[in-house]
Amino acid sequence: MPLTAIQPPTVGARRPARRLSAAEADVLRIVSDARTPVFVTVRADGRRRYHHWRPLDSATGRGGCYVALPTADCEALRADGRIVLGDPVSDPGRTTYRVSAAVAPSPAVRLTGVPAPARLARPRMRAA
Repeated sequence: MPLTAIQPPTVGARRPARRLSAAEADVLRIVSDARTPVFVTVRADGRRRYHHWRPLDSATGRGGCYVALPTADCEALRADGRIVLGDPVSDPGRTTYRVSAAVAPSPAVRLTGVPAPARLARPRMRAA
């Protein structure tokens, strides 16, 4: 009997992945970098601002400030399920979430045609 791998049936129909624009790919690269924490701030009026801290570059003297990311591109990535929001931190006028890249679940693979492993028989010890 040959060893074959069978993919389990999918629970829900997934949308085909669309091609990312250059700006969306850049945003996803920034969000995926663990050294760059990205946040979204949602104001009381509903306005959203995605941002991250750009460290100071000693060679150029640039950085050391918050940098806003394009909101439309971030919202498109969030709608596609490529980025997710973490736990909220609420202030009176705003709520802040940590943004991270969504982890794609690896498909489970079930092997068929594999015999069960043989159990090793242990000798029984007699009680005295």
